[in-house]
Amino acid sequence: MQFAGYLAYNGHTRSIGAIKMSVHHFTDEQRKQLEMNPFVKKVSSKAITYSEAFKEHFCVEYALGKQPTQIFREAGFDPVALGQVRIDGFAKRVRKMSQRAEGFEDQRATHSGRPRHVERTTQEELAFLRHQLKVRDQQIEVLKKTNFIHHKAETKRKRNSPSSNE
Repeated sequence: MQFAGYLAYNGHTRSIGAIKMSVHHFTDEQRKQLEMNPFVKKVSSKAITYSEAFKEHFCVEYALGKQPTQIFREAGFDPVALGQVRIDGFAKRVRKMSQRAEGFEDQRATHSGRPRHVERTTQEELAFLRHQLKVRDQQIEVLKKTNFIHHKAETKRKRNSPSSNE
């Protein structure tokens, strides 16, 4: 069923085009069924973490010419419950993972967020500090000009106010 730019399926709506899509949440029954699958490491109401064994299995089967939905079905997953978008996203991520030096190992714990410290050479550090100094100088100039304009406007306002003419 389609209406107003949205596609309704399985009790949820998904937008079409550039509009943000809603997340397909799993029911408690679906979560329990997923948790029983040996290829599932962790499952929440909206996400699944697959085991490294399944990621490797998926790559081997995909290389043999099987379709992603068929691989999931044969591994004991319900493709309808997962949804085609989730299956396609997994296939894309796993193909990228297979080309990494780290392989299928989950990198989120060790590579999340911004690095706390960047090692720089003396020359890089000097260039960085010079850049910071230029930025500060520009900020100071903007503040000086803003202050000057504000002071000029205040002086003009005082000259033109009726109370100063008396």
